[in-house]
Amino acid sequence: MITNLPLRRAWRTSLIARYAMLPMLLAPGLAFAQVSATLDGAPVQVTPFVPELGVPTIEIPQGTVNTTSTGSGPGTGSGSSGASGSDALDTMLAQSWGNAAIANAEALGVNPSALAATCVIESGCGANVGSGSGAQGPFQMYPAAFQEGLQTALAADPSLASEIVQGSAGMNDPTTEAIAASGYLMQANQTLQNMGVSNPTVLDARSYYEFGPTYGSEIASSIGTTPLSSIVPPSYLANNGISPTETISQWQSSVAAQIGNTANQTVLG
Repeated sequence: MITNLPLRRAWRTSLIARYAMLPMLLAPGLAFAQVSATLDGAPVQVTPFVPELGVPTIEIPQGTVNTTSTGSGPGTGSGSSGASGSDALDTMLAQSWGNAAIANAEALGVNPSALAATCVIESGCGANVGSGSGAQGPFQMYPAAFQEGLQTALAADPSLASEIVQGSAGMNDPTTEAIAASGYLMQANQTLQNMGVSNPTVLDARSYYEFGPTYGSEIASSIGTTPLSSIVPPSYLANNGISPTETISQWQSSVAAQIGNTANQTVLG
């Protein structure tokens, strides 16, 4: 048999060279350059043609885009939502009854900072403060407003009945009056919304709290250059130390100076 020796030697040499490369390919620590890539969402699921026996097939649901919508509506309110912290809140927290007042306000859906701003303006959150006009307690509530606010709060959350002091003594109990004040702020919020203020702020509700439902609602829905005397009787202004020439904007500025960053927060948290 005739053999082509040169061709046979070349074939053997090529085969040896290939096997000689195996240690290099299998050597630990040896790596080839890779092109980096990022995945957008879960990786593509590979479904085998022949599933392995005993291994369940896992379905990976495709992710969806989570969107957040924002709405707008009529009205003059433009507050930031949520029960945010504030200087007024710190003042109320410094009182022995502060934590209970915050917890009860949150149970009613009232922004604790809105409640705190009320007691800061009325009395500096001082306990059992009386006045010659008949307003009492740290929230300086009159008996009629106290009863209205308390009824609103208890209707919204009957469990708060265990927190209150019954009778007229409740007006001088800060925890009880804080519940009543929260209920009164709930009333203010609803009334202002009915007047077209879509997202009432603490500043909007302040007019309701200070001047009552009728005058307060009109102030909150009027332009800032309107003199308060065109809405509120002179006796009301005098009792609150307000000049008859003061405009709504000027009054609002003086209120905001007392409560700082709480002024533009929403009443409900």
